Amino acid sequence: MRIEWLLALRFLREGRAQTFFMLGGVTMGVGVIVFLTSLITGLQRSIIQKTLGTQAHVVMRAPDDEARRIIRPTDSLAVSASVERRAQRLRSILQWQQVMRDLEQRPDVTAVSPLVAGSSFAVRGSASKSVALMGVEPERYTRIVPMSTFMKEGEFRITANDAAIGMDLARDLGATLGDKIRLQTADGRDETITVVGIFDVGIRDLNHRWVFITLRSAQNLLDLVGGVSSIDVTVNDLFKAETISEQLAGQTGLVAESWMKTNAQLMAGLRSQNASSFLIQFFVIISVAFGIASVLVVSVIQKSREVGILRAMGCTRRRIQHIFLLQGAMVGLVGSLLGCGLGALLVTFFARTALNPDGTPIFPVVLESRMFLVAAGVATITGILAAAAPAVRAAKLDPVVAIRNA
Repeated sequence: MRIEWLLALRFLREGRAQTFFMLGGVTMGVGVIVFLTSLITGLQRSIIQKTLGTQAHVVMRAPDDEARRIIRPTDSLAVSASVERRAQRLRSILQWQQVMRDLEQRPDVTAVSPLVAGSSFAVRGSASKSVALMGVEPERYTRIVPMSTFMKEGEFRITANDAAIGMDLARDLGATLGDKIRLQTADGRDETITVVGIFDVGIRDLNHRWVFITLRSAQNLLDLVGGVSSIDVTVNDLFKAETISEQLAGQTGLVAESWMKTNAQLMAGLRSQNASSFLIQFFVIISVAFGIASVLVVSVIQKSREVGILRAMGCTRRRIQHIFLLQGAMVGLVGSLLGCGLGALLVTFFARTALNPDGTPIFPVVLESRMFLVAAGVATITGILAAAAPAVRAAKLDPVVAIRNA
């Protein structure tokens, strides 16, 4: 072992109280960073999972009808042009089968599903409710939204006249498994379905409105025979959904909206949350660095005689610097390991005590190896940087003056 390591360990052992306070500061700082990072990461993943649990990463649809220009005469016999926005109608995506095949060839796309969506009325006896028809191909759609995991009764088996409805809609209509419901559109088209599944997606509005039927049934009811109103897409990296949606729009000529665009307020909230987390971690790191630096400055003063003797014996300034830099690195590394353990214990305790009324965690906490490695690396580097000023001061000590004043 080189002399610098031996002297660094000896100085740390001799200054036990100082070493204890430095290790304590690093441990508490890293523990706070791990705890905070774990909670925020878990919260964000829970929010994103709930948000994307019922929607695709990218939704593609036909462009809106263009507005027409109307020329109206004024009192002065001049004319002025005003633009009147056209009423939008349910439109099919042209050659949607080819578009789907092209999308499935992209390496960044994991699933594609056609969808026919429109409004209707669900009637059972004297009860009538406005609903949103969702015409899907079940095998494809469950790769976009895992409806099977949301089923409370029955199963997500959408075939022929079999359908799945939300639990709140079932309660409003007084329907249970096996009951018949008549779907009726505004233009007089109707069809009778059988309830084979009742789901709960965790969003009351969707539980009130969604009715899943076959793609063909929705096409007939909504007068969109052979067409689809939109194509749902999931991608490999959900945080690149906006970039991919722009590429898909350019490739197909369709309107492509990512979940990041449709949930702009959520994304703004997540960014603000990340910014506040980074600020807290930054100030914690700064506090730890000042704590290590102040203790090592005192150590330099206390060890000035030893440093003077070492310099008189021929120890170079560089080696003196290395001794104190190694102390900072050791304190940072050991403190980070202890802090990681402390943070993991705090997170585990929080996960077991902060529970919903049904006994499930409020949100999942995340403990990943990458989180610990980053915390340990940051703490070690912080310890080295904090020791830089005391190391330079120790290296500049004049050996004669240091020994005389000791």
